[in-house]
Amino acid sequence: MINGRTFYIADLWRARRRPAACRRGQSSRVIWLLACTLLIISSCTTKGKSGKNIFHYNEYTGIASLDPAFAKNQSTMWPAHQLFNTLVEIDDSLNIKPSIATHWDISDDKKTYTFYLRPDILFHNDACFPQYKGRRLVAADVVFSLNRIIDPATASPGAWIFNGKVDSIQPFKALNDTTFQLRLLQPYQPILGILSMQYCSIVAPEAVRLYGKDFRQHPVGSGPFKFVKWEEGQALIFGKNENYFEKDSAGIRLPYLDGIKISFKDSRATEFLLFRQGQLDFINELDPSFKDEVLTKKGTLRDIWKDKIELQTQPYLNIEYLGILVDSTNPIVKNTPLRLKKIRQAINYGFDRRKMILYLRNSLGTPAESGFIPMGLPSFNDSIVKGYTYNPAKAAQLLKEAGFAGGKGLAPVKLLTISIYADFGNFIARQLEELGIPVQVEVVQKSLLFEMTSGSKAAFFRGGWIADYPDAENYLSVFYSKNPAPPNYTRYNNPAFDKVFEQAIKETNDSIRYTLYRQADQIVINDAPVVPLWYDKVIHLVQKNVSGFTPNALNLLELRKTRIN
Repeated sequence: MINGRTFYIADLWRARRRPAACRRGQSSRVIWLLACTLLIISSCTTKGKSGKNIFHYNEYTGIASLDPAFAKNQSTMWPAHQLFNTLVEIDDSLNIKPSIATHWDISDDKKTYTFYLRPDILFHNDACFPQYKGRRLVAADVVFSLNRIIDPATASPGAWIFNGKVDSIQPFKALNDTTFQLRLLQPYQPILGILSMQYCSIVAPEAVRLYGKDFRQHPVGSGPFKFVKWEEGQALIFGKNENYFEKDSAGIRLPYLDGIKISFKDSRATEFLLFRQGQLDFINELDPSFKDEVLTKKGTLRDIWKDKIELQTQPYLNIEYLGILVDSTNPIVKNTPLRLKKIRQAINYGFDRRKMILYLRNSLGTPAESGFIPMGLPSFNDSIVKGYTYNPAKAAQLLKEAGFAGGKGLAPVKLLTISIYADFGNFIARQLEELGIPVQVEVVQKSLLFEMTSGSKAAFFRGGWIADYPDAENYLSVFYSKNPAPPNYTRYNNPAFDKVFEQAIKETNDSIRYTLYRQADQIVINDAPVVPLWYDKVIHLVQKNVSGFTPNALNLLELRKTRIN
């Protein structure tokens, strides 16, 4: 098709270059060729010629690995969710529900969890197994998978999830093929949420041993889809797992789709064009350059789009923020005015979040005027946790108290961000400049930003934190001094915060735990190692022929019950 399309476009170009008399005689042919070109382009986008139901999406950031031990961001979490299962998972109401485990018991001292596994789960068929036939998943595979996360040889960025939480001698144990036991050092209420994370996906030990480092591009799990082929930078293909254990309410085996195809166009403009042409079934988020074409300032579809596509929005457990390195022993911090709490607080007061969301997000999102814990979690309460609102007078007063009245003598600070957030950085910088706070916005590659923040080499940076599981502990762990970076990118260290945080994660009474979460959140906000920007919303543009595809508060790509009509 592509060659055919190129031929006709070239033919049209040659027709345009002929002498005028000849062109007049050929005008009808040119029109016909143009019609053919459009028809060919349209036919290139038609899916289903093979009779297969294939779901298409684009991952413009690329995918670094298909190994769930490295599922540290959305681009890697989405494919991991298709290929693997976890002991438990999160439902649409943010409750824990069974997956590999059918049920579990908790000891009286809250330190031992015993999980009872389904006996009918098979790993994907693969060359790592005899006769290429996937075997039954057993408790020993759970032990292998979770031990692998904390093994230093794996170097998983998710190793921190069990730090100081699980027993140091034998944290994971298989009592028999269908019974798995986890032992904690002390009660830790969010542990079930931790086990729902993609890091905790159950992998086939035979595949890890056979493929070694290449397991990243040859994954073997038990999920609803199985790995087929990956041409890095071009396309990634998953096929339906015919032996998947879940069925719908009518007894029909899931998933409904025959496969998934992921493309890697690194331009959001190209991604949007492919979606408009019908070559992609949905796009996540919307590039700022197209948002006003598609959305009103109130965040609804413009009339011209209403009959063509669906807009799906959902409160999203994600906060966008600016992070500030506050490790006083770091030379970078010693040489920046951001070391002063009053300067950090002045920045928080110094720009209008509401206006920023209205004009740059078309009202899709809520200004983060409370704490770091986002809307949507039961512990969120903006009447108790008081954050920052636009107050230039207060910001000016804080600057004066810090010894920089009107910004006089204040050294410029550099804000690092990636390109899609540059407009937000520039908006904030312009408003802060009016107060006398000079901010230089520097756009860097995503990989470099991650490297710099992980290595404590960025003094001021844009960040985002997506919930791995629906508990405020997941957000507050970003500031726990005993955590490395990630997740503690700001290197925040406050013993008062740590004390309240440690009390909270041991507390089994939800009401008391939520109160402690709010106290810890307020301590962080007062110290201002971060500048909360907005509490997010899932934004999906979806083709009209896609059904059974709904957003969720974790923005996890859920395709088990999706159909393409």
